[in-house]
Order: sequence, then structure tokens, then C-alpha cells
Amino acid sequence: MTPDAHVSSQPPAQDLHRLVACEYCDALYERTPLAPGERATCLRCGGVLYRESSRAYQRLLPLVVTALILFLVSNTYPIVEMDLKGVRTETTLWGAVQALHSDHMTLVAMLVFGTTILFPLAEMLMMCYLLVPMARHRMPPGFDRIVRGIRQTRPWGMIEVFMIGVLVTVVKLSTMAQVIPGVALWSFGALVVVLAAMLSFDPRDLWHYLEPAGADEAPPREDTA
Repeated sequence: MTPDAHVSSQPPAQDLHRLVACEYCDALYERTPLAPGERATCLRCGGVLYRESSRAYQRLLPLVVTALILFLVSNTYPIVEMDLKGVRTETTLWGAVQALHSDHMTLVAMLVFGTTILFPLAEMLMMCYLLVPMARHRMPPGFDRIVRGIRQTRPWGMIEVFMIGVLVTVVKLSTMAQVIPGVALWSFGALVVVLAAMLSFDPRDLWHYLEPAGADEAPPREDTA
């Protein structure tokens, strides 16, 4: 891989789609094919430019569908059940948001709703919107805007932080009452693992899978001599 800054002449217009810019130092490179498991790094700053992600792409749609199913289960069934002196109470994630709002902690309720329900769900739905037509080799309308939307919402999804908070709370409450993990707690744990695998895929690489096979390969140069 060679930095474009070292090339004296401007690349032809048909080759512009093969250029990739380092998001850390803005150095420009020409994209080249990689072997499975390889990654391309910036010669200037050492930042990762892109990875060979064909296997990750093949697993992406099943992972997104699995994440949606687990998300639905996590928000339908109780997270925990607590038995205190014969009085049993249970709550769901949405019930926790409502309880925070009822206790006049609206800002916290909005934060919990956004980071554990709204943004993760939005990202999964946007991924489905892109991947289902792409599996049929079609470009969905608004592809570029959806990819940008995924990159903007991804940092706000914090289900794993919520999961850690729930586990800490369960441990503390277990000294005061009998705490029974609900179905949603287990599905949340599985959801965190699936999301970790799903989030390892850079949505910008989706552009690459809309191009015909071999698009990354440099065309043969004609001899001018």
C-alpha cells in the first residue's frame, strides 16, 4: 500500500473509489486486496485503515437478526425478581425507565431509555435495512445516510454498561432479599456478546461489498514506452 501523497499525478476518476483516507492523520492511500485476517495500517501514524472482513460480513446479517430477537426478549420479560418477606416484585427494562420518571428523575430516565433501548434498536434496524437488500445484491435507498447514521448512533449504545450496573445491583440486593434472575437478565448477557461481535464490523466497509468482485484490484498499467 502506497500513500497517495507520494504520487505526483492525480489518479484517474475511475480509481477514486479505491482511495482510503486515514481517520487519524488524513493520509491518503490506494486500497489493495488483503488476505484473510490481514489489516492495512497507516505508514505515517500506524492507525488501522481497514481490515479484511469478508468472513465478518457473511456473519453480520445472522448476528443482527439474533441481536434483534435477544433485544425483544430482554425488553419483554423481567430482568430480576425480588422476594422480600413474602412480597415478590419484578421489573423490566421499560418498567425501570418508568420508575425513574415517576421518581422525578426524568433526565436519568431519558438517558437510560436512549442508551439501552433507543440507540441500540435504531442501529440494529438500520443494519437490517442495509443488509437485507445487500444479500440480494441490491443497494438500498439512502445507503450513504444510513451508514453515517449507524456511525453516529453506535457510540451511544451502552447495553454492556447497563448490564454491569444490573449485576452490581443484584449482588448488593442479594444480602437484603432473595433475588431471582429473570429471563431478560440471561438474554441481556447473550445480547452483550452478540453486540460485541456485531460492533467489530466497521459499517464503512459495507461500501466495499456493494462493488463488483475485483474492484479493489489495481487495473493493469499500459506501457507508454
